[in-house]
Amino acid sequence: MIEAGPRNNLIGALCALAGAACFSVNDMMIKFISGDYALHQVVFIRAIIGVGLTLLAITLFGAGLAALRTGRPGMHALRALCILGVNTFLFLSLAAIPMADALALFFVAPLLIAGLSFTFLGERVGPWRWAAVVIGLIGVVVMLRPGGGGVQIANLLPLGAALSYAALSLITRHIGGTESAQTMAVYTQMGFILVGAAMWATVGDGRFDRFDDPSLAFLLRAWVWPAPSDWWIFLGVGAASAGGAFLISQAYRMAEVGYAAPFEYVALPMAVIWGVLVFADFPDAATWIGMALIAGGGLLLIWRETVRARSPRTPTPAAEAR
Repeated sequence: MIEAGPRNNLIGALCALAGAACFSVNDMMIKFISGDYALHQVVFIRAIIGVGLTLLAITLFGAGLAALRTGRPGMHALRALCILGVNTFLFLSLAAIPMADALALFFVAPLLIAGLSFTFLGERVGPWRWAAVVIGLIGVVVMLRPGGGGVQIANLLPLGAALSYAALSLITRHIGGTESAQTMAVYTQMGFILVGAAMWATVGDGRFDRFDDPSLAFLLRAWVWPAPSDWWIFLGVGAASAGGAFLISQAYRMAEVGYAAPFEYVALPMAVIWGVLVFADFPDAATWIGMALIAGGGLLLIWRETVRARSPRTPTPAAEAR
């Protein structure tokens, strides 16, 4: 892993912010076309565009195709599966619930990352980080409304995406010292292409599209040739996905996981803005409260990391744990 110092943490935070903005645009566009195209078709076309842009960038500004060489194909495959889980769960939820609800529930992921980073990476997780995780989980409970007629399946989908994303981030941090962000981005897009092609071969004719549920319809709908007016959306989705994948990979290569992750919360206010302006979805009271708690947990984590960075340290275990 790359040593995480103050400068690398700053670079990682900026990459996380920019990557989150790219993915917010990506999510908005996918929700916009979720009623007309199949999820696996959208992902397939997005990946074709994304891998083309990434390879072009590597050729023009990077080390060329030699940068794609890897000695860890198994870790790239595992990472691609995690990203597939993130996309599948999150995009299916976007087809069924407001964007702000889906993104708020999904953004418990950085708090899960902060908690899990101790177990899998040996990074320090003191009581302040654990407090942030608990606050975020309370926000999740508020948004799920367990006493208001039962928990809806669509509201659980973003949590599946959050768990997948937490695993993805830990793997990225683990292999970031030997694998470049370009390498990880290309292999991720190639994984999407393979899965999208497999879905087209098995369910792409729409024979299983027999459900009224918007998430299942998005998953099982037949492939159709995109309308000319929609190609700009597919191009935008591909570009935003490629940019976001590169920037987030770079963020977790450069910075400590628990430090970089909370900076992705810029996607929460962006989701509210997209929801109001594009989809006329204004969050209700429970969504605002839950979102505030989840974001509050992340802000607490940011504050504590800032304090730790400015405070003199001693080599004692107790001081390292706080």
